[in-house]
Amino acid sequence: MKRLIVAFGFLTRLPMPRIDVGAEDFATAIRLYPIVGLAIGALVAAAGWLGALVDPWTGACAALLTWIAVTGALHLDGLADLADGLGAAHGDRTRLLAVMADPHIGSFGVVTISGQMLAKLVLLHAVGASCVLILVPFAARMGPLVWARLLPPLRPGGLGAAVAGAVRGRDLLGWGLLLALAAAVVPALVALPLLLLGVATWLRRTLGGVTGDAHGAGIEIVETGLLVALAVAGALA
Repeated sequence: MKRLIVAFGFLTRLPMPRIDVGAEDFATAIRLYPIVGLAIGALVAAAGWLGALVDPWTGACAALLTWIAVTGALHLDGLADLADGLGAAHGDRTRLLAVMADPHIGSFGVVTISGQMLAKLVLLHAVGASCVLILVPFAARMGPLVWARLLPPLRPGGLGAAVAGAVRGRDLLGWGLLLALAAAVVPALVALPLLLLGVATWLRRTLGGVTGDAHGAGIEIVETGLLVALAVAGALA
C-alpha cells in the first residue's frame, strides 16, 4: 500500500495520506504505475460521459480538462522540456540535456503543449464518451516500465536512474498478460507494443537514454497514439 500511495502521489494530484517513504519505495512504485493509470482513466471517462450529456465537444473538453487536472500536467511538462531541448540543441546532445534541465518553458515547449492538447481534444471527440478511455492511461503507464528496462538513465540521481533497476521481468510479464486480456476486448490496444518500442527507439537515437522528462513525454506520446488507434478502429467499425 505504501508504494501504491507513492505512485498516486507522484503521478496525480489526488489527495493522498502523508507517509514516510525511502528511495527504494519511490523507485519500486513504478511497478504500480498502470494501476494509477486505471484510476486516471476512470475519472477521464466519467468526465467525458457527463460532458457528453450536454454535447459531444463538451464531453471531449471535460475529459481533457480532467486529464490535465488529475495529472497536474506532469507529463505535459516533460513533453515541453523535451521539445525545448530538441528545438534548441541543434544536434548537440549535451546542450539538449542542459535545456531540458532548465525549469523555464520556451517557445518550442509552448507550441508542443498546445498541439498535444488540441490533438487530444479532437481525438477524444472522435472516440466519444466511451468506457474504453479507461484503458488509455492504464496502457500508456506501462511505458516507463519498458523504457526503464530498455534504456540507460542519463542523469545520476534523477528519476530515470532511480527506477532503472526497480522493474523486474515478472512485472513486465504480468502487465503484458493483462494488456493481452484487455486487447481481446479492445483490439486497438495491440498498437501499444509498437508505440512503446517506437518511443524507446526514438529516445535512444535522440537522447541516448531516458530521463524523468523523457518518461513523461513518452507517456503523452503513447496516450495520443492510442487515441489515434481507437479513433481509427471506431471509424473502420
